[in-house]
Amino acid sequence: MAFSEESFAKAKDIINGRKADAEEKAEQRLQEVYKRDPAIKEIDAAFSGIGKKIVDAVVLGKPKDETDKLIEQIKAESEALSAKRAAALKTLGYPENYTSPKYACACCQDTGYDGLNMCKCLRKELIRIGHENSGLGALLTKQNFGNFSLKYYKGDDKLTMEENLKLCKNFAENFGKNSQSMIFMGGTGLGKTHLSTSIAAEVIEKGFDVVYETSQNLISVFSSEQFGKSAPSGSVVNSSDRYFNCDLMIIDDFGTEVVNQFTVSCFYNLINTRLNKGLPMIINTNLEREEIQSKYTDRIVSRLFGEFIALAFVGKDIRMQKLKEL
Repeated sequence: MAFSEESFAKAKDIINGRKADAEEKAEQRLQEVYKRDPAIKEIDAAFSGIGKKIVDAVVLGKPKDETDKLIEQIKAESEALSAKRAAALKTLGYPENYTSPKYACACCQDTGYDGLNMCKCLRKELIRIGHENSGLGALLTKQNFGNFSLKYYKGDDKLTMEENLKLCKNFAENFGKNSQSMIFMGGTGLGKTHLSTSIAAEVIEKGFDVVYETSQNLISVFSSEQFGKSAPSGSVVNSSDRYFNCDLMIIDDFGTEVVNQFTVSCFYNLINTRLNKGLPMIINTNLEREEIQSKYTDRIVSRLFGEFIALAFVGKDIRMQKLKEL
C-alpha cells in the first residue's frame, strides 16, 4: 500500500526544503571562503573544466593507450587541485569539506531516495505525517502492542483479553481493504483505546491512511456541513469526506453523542457506505448490546452485529488499578 498523494507531497516538500537549506548554507560558506581567499575561486574554476577534459579525451578517437594516459594526466591534475584547495582551506582554519552541503540525511543527501529505493528519512516523514493526520497525537507514542499489559486481568477475563490482543495483532498485521470491521465493547479503562491505538500505529507504518475521531467530534463535523456551523476545534478533519474514504476509520466513545434522527442518519450513512466500499472501521463503545439496540435503529444494529467482529473488553478499570499502585 502506497502512502497517500497528499502525505507524499507534504513529506517531499519537507525533504526538498532540507536539501535547499543545506545547499543555500553551503553556498554562503563558499562565498565567505572566496572573499577571504580569491585563489580558491580560481581553483574551483579550474575544477569545473576537468569534466569537459575527460569527455574530450574520450571522444578524440585516439588509441586506447593514449586515451588512458591522457585520462591519468587529467586525474592527476584533479588530485593536485583538490590537494591545493584543501591546503588553502586549512590555512584559513576551515576543514576540507567546509563548503560542501551538510545534508540532514547522509544516505540520500536529502533527495528522499537511496538509489531507486525510498530512503528511510522520507519514510520516517511519511509515518510522522500519518501520525499527525490520524488524530491520535501523543497516544501513538504512549500506547502500542508492546506495552499493553495483561497483568491487570485475572482468570477468565485474562483469557478473554489474551484472545482480544491476538485478534488485534492479527488485524494490524494483515490489514488491507476488505479487512473485517470490529466493535470494541466494554466499560471504561479496559484497554479499548489502547488496542485501537496500537492497531492504528502499525497500520500507519504500512502506509495506510487512518482517522481516529470521537463520536461527538464526528457528529459535530457532519452538523457543521449540514447546518453551516463552525467545525469543532478538536476534530482531525475539516470535511467529512475523509471519514468515508480513509483506509481505516476509528470511532471512539460511540454512544456518548446526543442521539437523534440526524445523528442516527449520519452514523448509518457512514457505516453503510464504508461497508459497501470494503473500508474497515473500529468502533469503541462503553454501551452493552441492549443499550445500542435501544438507542439506534435496527439498520445500524444489524450492521454492527452482523458485519462487525464484536470484542468484549472485560475486567476491572485499569486506570483505577494503576492509581492504587502509586
